[in-house]
Amino acid sequence: MLGRTLISANVKRTSSVCRFLGSSNIFSISEITVKPQESVTPVSFRRRLVRDINSQTHELYRHQQRFPRPLMAALLLRRRVSALGVPPILKDNVESFWLWLELKGGCETGVIKTRRHYGSCSSTRKFDFTDLKDGSCSISKKLDLTDLTRPHTWYPVARKKRRMVILHVGPTNSGKTHSALKQLELSLSGVYCGPLRLLAWEVATQMNKAKVPCDLITGQEREEVEGAKHKSMTVEMADVTSDYHCAVIDEIQMVGCKTRGYSFTRALLGLAADELHLCGDAAAVALVEDIVKVTGDDLEIHYYERLSPLVPLKVPLGSFSEIQKGDCMVTFSRPGIYRLKKQIERGGERRCAVVYGSLPPQTRTRQATMFNDANSEFDVLVASDAIGMGLNLQISRLIFSSMTKFDGLEFRELTVPEIKQIAGRAGRYGSKYPVGEVTCVDEEDLPLLHAALNAPSPTLEHAGLFPTFDLLLMYSRLNPQYGFRQILEHFLENAKLSENYFIANCEDMLKVAAIVDEMPLALHDKYLFCLSPVDVNDDISTQGLIQFAQNYAKRGIVHLREIFTPGTLQVPKTHTAMKELESIHKVLELYVWLSFRLEDSFPDSEVAASQKAICGQLIEEFLERYGSQMLRGKKLPLRKSSSSILQ
Repeated sequence: MLGRTLISANVKRTSSVCRFLGSSNIFSISEITVKPQESVTPVSFRRRLVRDINSQTHELYRHQQRFPRPLMAALLLRRRVSALGVPPILKDNVESFWLWLELKGGCETGVIKTRRHYGSCSSTRKFDFTDLKDGSCSISKKLDLTDLTRPHTWYPVARKKRRMVILHVGPTNSGKTHSALKQLELSLSGVYCGPLRLLAWEVATQMNKAKVPCDLITGQEREEVEGAKHKSMTVEMADVTSDYHCAVIDEIQMVGCKTRGYSFTRALLGLAADELHLCGDAAAVALVEDIVKVTGDDLEIHYYERLSPLVPLKVPLGSFSEIQKGDCMVTFSRPGIYRLKKQIERGGERRCAVVYGSLPPQTRTRQATMFNDANSEFDVLVASDAIGMGLNLQISRLIFSSMTKFDGLEFRELTVPEIKQIAGRAGRYGSKYPVGEVTCVDEEDLPLLHAALNAPSPTLEHAGLFPTFDLLLMYSRLNPQYGFRQILEHFLENAKLSENYFIANCEDMLKVAAIVDEMPLALHDKYLFCLSPVDVNDDISTQGLIQFAQNYAKRGIVHLREIFTPGTLQVPKTHTAMKELESIHKVLELYVWLSFRLEDSFPDSEVAASQKAICGQLIEEFLERYGSQMLRGKKLPLRKSSSSILQ
């Protein structure tokens, strides 16, 4: 039972995230009044909030002629968010805001459960985010919202601990992650955070086989095991509000990733674990040391050597007739993969499994399984750099078809870390190919390959960072004339960082923000859509996002059948049709992702998951038939499937 509590916030309007008394309702803070030593009971605080909500409801009704009636209903209902619904990157923002306000404003603040004292505050301090003068207000003079120089203070639960950080560094196939996972298995409670759903799935499977109940949590799936005190998840889903005995962050060098690095930084700074194990390349050592000094944690570094030899060959492949069983050919485009598959299979002696990024994760896993199976006819693998992480592969020799790739902006040479990560997949300790070999198709590429394998990886100097939702919310109150894209753009342009951090590349987020700014959505909803896993370079995927957002804005509920027609999918006949099917799979994944976060508004998650599975089956059938037709010289009949396709 809660006793009397000092309340520091008086919520007067609604449109952002404020959790109170265990509720997950959505509110916005447009005005905060901090009053020294105001004593209020939880019951009276709840009544005050209800009164303010009712007041806001009447205000909405007063302006209802500005909005279509279905939209009014959606605004008033404010769409309930499920327990899983609010992603952790949003979930921890309220608590982090109060700690940040204490540090920046010089007085303590609190919500409900804890008695707070307000230092030397002698009068009421009122922060009115709507009282603007020339784009500024009184709060901006006291608090610089763009000051991101102390991101470790955003995570109060972790800062209450003096964590033991163990950094495991070494090359691919060195046993570093294996050592960390053994400690996770022995812990009373723990969490694994990996860069890929495949890795999260693999760790959850391994833990459960070891009789350690473990939940699986990713953006698109949640599998709960009875009695589980361990979780395996993708790094974006890391919960920084829970306590763990042990936590593992895999591929920690990805803090330096331009697009996803901020998620690894968030996990590194925010996971509240007695032991925090970090696994990755030695390039991250100096940066982790600097960050741990700031957080006040203890640090141990364990170095590992590769368990099996990797031999760079002095001669190129030469001819495709030299392809052998156990070879993996690496190229960096989807058309290139199918072109190589066709060339290799033309002789009739080899069958090729394929792995690339836009294939569904389950399809990638099954293709890898077929390649690894000694009894399978698929004895060669053609892949993109998607094999660099997340798949256990039994590769004898890895062959680079090229040492350049298009990175979305330009063609460039592969970096040293990229070459090492990919080449390191050849040979695996304890497999049928313990010694790995690596070479290139063209002789002129061999010097770069050899130089990269003998060079140390460049030292990481900066970790990715991205502002929390509450900072963007308050910043938007200072600039109400701007849309979310302009708010985000302007905030990032003016952000102040310490020397250990950089602002993540959010070009894709800005593209989505430009889309959702055209719709009558709350800032929280816009932020959520910007975080969603939409492929903005894929027209079908982007169209799916637009339709989902439009329907959500109009009615507050999105049924899958509104944009899908049953009974029209079939095994693709061409590569173009195959690409379209992959895009439809992305749209279904997007729906599932949204359904986990807005459960009531996206109610058809089970239907979407089953449709997604059908897509995966049809894609696999195409991959099998594509090679069979070449070998047999005839077309096989295509069967239809009772599923659905985008209109």
